[in-house]
Amino acid sequence: MAAHVLRLRIALLLGTFRGDARHVARVVAVLLLVAAGTAAACWALLTLRDARADEVLAVTVLGGSAVTLGFALAPLFGAVEDPLDPRRFALFGLSRGRLAVVLAIAGLLSVPIFVLLAIAVCSSIVWAEHGVPVAVGTVSVVLGVLTCALLARVCMALASLFLRERRSRELSGVFVLVVLVVVVPVGVFLASLEWEGSVPPQLLEAVDWLAVTPLGAAWAIPGLVASGGDVWLSVGVAVATIVVLSLLWAWAVTRLLTTTERPGTGRERGGLGWFGVAPGTPGGAIAARSLVYWFGDRRYVVNGLVIPVAAVITAVPLLIAGVPPELVALVPVPFAALFLGWLPHDDLAYDSTAVWMHIASGVRGVSDRVGRLVPVLLVGVPLLAVAIPVATVLHGRWAMLPALTGVCAALFLSGLGLSSISSVVAPYAVSRPGESPFQQPQRTSSTGAVAQGLVMLGALVVSAPVLWCGLLALRGDTAAATTALWGGLAIGLGVLVVGIAIGSIVFERRGGRLMEFAEST
Repeated sequence: MAAHVLRLRIALLLGTFRGDARHVARVVAVLLLVAAGTAAACWALLTLRDARADEVLAVTVLGGSAVTLGFALAPLFGAVEDPLDPRRFALFGLSRGRLAVVLAIAGLLSVPIFVLLAIAVCSSIVWAEHGVPVAVGTVSVVLGVLTCALLARVCMALASLFLRERRSRELSGVFVLVVLVVVVPVGVFLASLEWEGSVPPQLLEAVDWLAVTPLGAAWAIPGLVASGGDVWLSVGVAVATIVVLSLLWAWAVTRLLTTTERPGTGRERGGLGWFGVAPGTPGGAIAARSLVYWFGDRRYVVNGLVIPVAAVITAVPLLIAGVPPELVALVPVPFAALFLGWLPHDDLAYDSTAVWMHIASGVRGVSDRVGRLVPVLLVGVPLLAVAIPVATVLHGRWAMLPALTGVCAALFLSGLGLSSISSVVAPYAVSRPGESPFQQPQRTSSTGAVAQGLVMLGALVVSAPVLWCGLLALRGDTAAATTALWGGLAIGLGVLVVGIAIGSIVFERRGGRLMEFAEST
């Protein structure tokens, strides 16, 4: 039966060449492009036979880590059906453990694995030219390929379990933001390095870190043997990764075989937008509704567009006053973080009378508070993840990166925590849905100005220790930069959690007054 499953896998691969002439032509064209790309990658690797060992190590570890990450993300991005879904083989009579082994082996018979194997073999040849035993290169290839294959199997199973009916352009947008958070800072970091004929020490530090992670451990083994590094640590991490992935795959097979697959329909796939992506919980529904408002209501859009303008404007007076540009480059990003955390300080008022849905349905305060923060986090985290490395490059000292990250985290997260309290304690009238965002209603009290000022001032006050450490780091204290990083994360997360807790309690106790406010504005 196991051999039959493998024959079916081979038949599926060959079956892609069946169909009309246009389909066959497309398949052949794609395979030719893949073959050309593989040949180019193999040729590029083989040209490293005369390169130094540290250069080969940097290329293989960074490239291998990126490929491994790609095998994990590809099943989440793609909405294709898995031909090796364990539920397709439930009637074959194989035990769950045996079926997991057979499908894992069958997963090795795929075009991406063939491409990876060809590139990995070329990498092993290059290391052999540097005196690394062939057996070591073979072990690295086997561990790396098995890691990628099992990672793809596990992620495909998780996607089948949890994302089958939630794949949409909204979810794809979330994944793009996640990739943006990772790729852009890494690209900025690599572009800022000074190569000067040798591998920069910062890059070697990144390689050393990746060598002890599941992403790069298998690919670093030959290089560590060549350089005399701690190869056994990487071997242990690589083997442990395969063991953990094997256990996850066995669990996923059991879960898939004991879970009824929901049939997909056209109605389920079309038009739910963020409501089809968010979890089916009160907090998920509030988050989805908030996302619809944030990306569709022009009042929110205008508030969001004000942030980069305000951040840039803060730098103009400093430049006119003669402050060095490398110092001014660090100013706009903390201001943007402060404004991002300040944005939801009156979020409840923007609901107008729609807030009655939350109160009448008895939604818990924590669901309301957390759900409303999701859009700000979804926008703010990628924005800051891109802006912080860019500002650091403009400043010219990468030692400021931890300090700037800590300052922004403290301002952003503490602002969100204080905003979670302000929006229920001191809401004030804003323009109604459909009205111009620049049309502000008349107010009989100064509650609005006080609420806005207290949120900003409070975020600055609680972040003062981090700001001080950031100032010390700017003067050259490297230890202060690390302190600013961890201190900023601790203070920001602490204020955020406390703010959500207090805001949740106030929301549940002031439901009637919130309804009166919504009806009277």
